[in-house]
Amino acid sequence: MITGAGTVNPLAKDVPGTLAALAEGRCAIGPLNIRDVDRLSIRIGAAVQEWHSAHPMLDRSVQFALEAARQAVIGAGLEFSGALGRAAGVILGTAGGGLSTVDDNYRAVYAEGKSRVHPMVVPRLMHSAAASHVSMAHGLQGPSFTVSSACASSNHAMGLAFQMVRSGAAPVMLAGGAEAMLTFGGMKAWEGLRVMAPDACRPFSADRTGMVQGEGAAIFVFEERDRAVARGAEILAEVAGFGMSADAQDLVVPSQAGAERAMALALADAGIAASDVGYINAHGTGTTLNDRTEAAAICAVFGHVLPRIPVSSSKSMHGHLIGATGAVELLACLLALREGVVAPTIGHRIADPNCALDVVPNIARAMGAGAIRVSLSNAFAFGGLNAVLALRKA
Repeated sequence: MITGAGTVNPLAKDVPGTLAALAEGRCAIGPLNIRDVDRLSIRIGAAVQEWHSAHPMLDRSVQFALEAARQAVIGAGLEFSGALGRAAGVILGTAGGGLSTVDDNYRAVYAEGKSRVHPMVVPRLMHSAAASHVSMAHGLQGPSFTVSSACASSNHAMGLAFQMVRSGAAPVMLAGGAEAMLTFGGMKAWEGLRVMAPDACRPFSADRTGMVQGEGAAIFVFEERDRAVARGAEILAEVAGFGMSADAQDLVVPSQAGAERAMALALADAGIAASDVGYINAHGTGTTLNDRTEAAAICAVFGHVLPRIPVSSSKSMHGHLIGATGAVELLACLLALREGVVAPTIGHRIADPNCALDVVPNIARAMGAGAIRVSLSNAFAFGGLNAVLALRKA
């Protein structure tokens, strides 16, 4: 069961604000304001605006994670003391780790000619920093670590946390992801892939021009059902199943078969039929390869029931948060399950005949409370690493 949720992302710095923005179809993509932006070819992104952290000495990604975790724990009404603290843990996903720290210190050494860096640079930039700080902030002494599987990182992290709780390995786990790649070095690296859009993110639209980077974090409290019910916790949704697969094919070209297997495995793990699914939050990056491959995979898995299933990509609003993207996009699934509102795919202008999906173009769709009982959240990463979560209405 999910009993708590927290987020910092380009749409809002909390869950209620994010859900409202998703329902409004608000776009957080705009001009970047980062150091050396004039040296970039791609100068747009989805940044967290007016960010002021209580932990200025930590990497930006860790700052996001700590705030998201704080919100989630408060929302769940938990205090991790005694036996619970010793058993509970945290699993977070990130693709780049402390890239802000890396960028700043490479600049100091190579561009500014400094011969020394701060002695805490390594603890700041390590991929496990966010998980460590969250565990320390909340006294989580159980299974705690970081998963790094590119764009599937946070879905893998949440799936593993779900399996731990389900198996009895831990009664409560915090899980999600955090990322902050909007640096000069981070953007310059992505430019080299030739997949970045210069204007907007338009998933599944025939005139798409590529993906747009975002940043932020989302973290959830995963809790064993009987425990949550016994303490009268508000259950936001049930994590019903998890599927993961590897394409074993190519570092950057996605495989339809790999995506199909991950979705089918998630449904099988949950004991859910394709006809039970009422919403799919697509990976939907806005690149031609991803969009068409994912659309074909969804069509293959859902077949004749697909025409009635809305499939949208919220990346059109908040950008691609890379290792944190699945966690933030899980909020769109909560919106669908709890309020019956499907977040739109904004910026959609021309239907792509190779993406035969109901992509909920431009305007959110109110299906009605209780109309959506099951949702899927897709994450298909570079390297052919796929992770899909199945959620059920509580």
